[in-house]
Amino acid sequence: MKDKAPEEMSFGLSRREVVKGTAGLLFAGMVLSGLPGSVFAQPKKGGRLVFGLAGASTTDSLDPGLAEDDFMMLLSQSLRGNLVEVDASGNPVPELAESWEASPDAKVWTFKLRSGVQFHNGKPFTADDVVATLDYHRMDGSKSLSKSIVSQIDEVVAVDATTVKVVLKGGNADFPTLMSDYHLSILPRGADGKVDWRSGNGTGGYVLKEYNPGVRALVVRNPSYWKPDRAHVEEAELIAISDPVARQNALLTGKVNVINRVEIKTLSLLQRSNKVRIEEVAGLNHATMPMIATVSPFQDNNVRLALKHAVDRDQWVKTLLRGHGSVGNDHPIGKQQKYFNTELPQRQYDPDKARFYLKQAGLDSVDINISAADAAFAGAVDAAVLFEESARKSGINLKVVRESNDGYWINVWSKKPMCMCYWTGRPTPDWVFSQIYATGASWGDTQWNNERFDKLMLMARSELDETRRTQIYWEMQQQLRDEGSTIVPMFMNYIMGMSTNVVTSSPVAGNMALDGMRAIERWSLS
Repeated sequence: MKDKAPEEMSFGLSRREVVKGTAGLLFAGMVLSGLPGSVFAQPKKGGRLVFGLAGASTTDSLDPGLAEDDFMMLLSQSLRGNLVEVDASGNPVPELAESWEASPDAKVWTFKLRSGVQFHNGKPFTADDVVATLDYHRMDGSKSLSKSIVSQIDEVVAVDATTVKVVLKGGNADFPTLMSDYHLSILPRGADGKVDWRSGNGTGGYVLKEYNPGVRALVVRNPSYWKPDRAHVEEAELIAISDPVARQNALLTGKVNVINRVEIKTLSLLQRSNKVRIEEVAGLNHATMPMIATVSPFQDNNVRLALKHAVDRDQWVKTLLRGHGSVGNDHPIGKQQKYFNTELPQRQYDPDKARFYLKQAGLDSVDINISAADAAFAGAVDAAVLFEESARKSGINLKVVRESNDGYWINVWSKKPMCMCYWTGRPTPDWVFSQIYATGASWGDTQWNNERFDKLMLMARSELDETRRTQIYWEMQQQLRDEGSTIVPMFMNYIMGMSTNVVTSSPVAGNMALDGMRAIERWSLS
């Protein structure tokens, strides 16, 4: 133990603290600002809602299994529906599935489907569509980013037209929540048994009218939509605007009604306009810096720990976010979430400790490139520069490599040894752990493998005792903090700018950006 710094030592979990950690909902987002009277106004039908969005690429696809940023997530969720929806409090609620029940071991799940729902082309929605959709993501050679979720499935069976039975390889108490993943929106099964994703045909509130990848999309209201209290606007237009200044100007001049990822340093300018209001939600959105664990020098956990101690997290929150967020602790579970580890010490900026870990790795200094572009998140390049400055005091010589915004997620993320990144978070620990951090995770961006972590994930998944389950998730958070290959320096509030005539939900969901990626069907114009 002599080579371990004090904060890396293990700790015990008291029953009192474990029980306290399980209290509350899965996740509760909090609306931090917004103009009264606009937020809570009654929605009315009609009008065109125009979004100016960061997060589009010319390589985008209508395949929901490949959606990986705001533009395509929002578009896909307007076109299609899921078995399950996550509400504003982070709880799973029925959508295309009216109800579900599990076997005592949470291994067999039976979903009763909603009757009378149609796809945009008039085809009735049935159990065959659910089976074909899940099998599409499960099939050999699938590139679906939900592969880590569907790999848990052993068998999917259509019991009858409105009943689907899903048999898992092992129990999972959170399985219904996983069915809300935007990658798993239900696609229509064709006569050949294959699903159709190319047309955009779905059961959602909007029908695809125009689509130019990485540029623009236009959807029109589905007149046969089965939700009477949703899909208020007649049309919704999505325009790709990568540059934050251009997005802001588009909002101020009335060319768009809503923008995402408002740049903090120009937030005050928007707040001075009487034509604009700000909607801010504390959610699960967090910045990360993944380090590919199979590439030198990141194979050595001592180097990873040195880098984690070389980040001035408080400076990031103060300078980059100007208080619109909170510090991270090198794991993805937010303070609002049910299983957040309340006993895990917060890692602080400590150049001496960073240098200590470098020496443990046999190094006096190290040279590292870090790739950055504001496509990662607003201010990502500035964040990398701050990191470069703070790390220098420890003998860590970072060089910021500025990358192109277009194609960043294809050419840089998970390919360059170290880069800037962000995640919207997931409602449950198992979801984020299995998709990003477990061995072979479909969204894994570090190639970090940890046998103990994988074992604990499977244990927690099937554990129905809440006290024991919490203990497991707390240990997994500590493992990521002390052994993982990802730096999580800060959690960032979702900050959206919008015209004062935009009527949002009450409250706005914080599980993902843009009202859980449901803004098109939930919002309206006054």
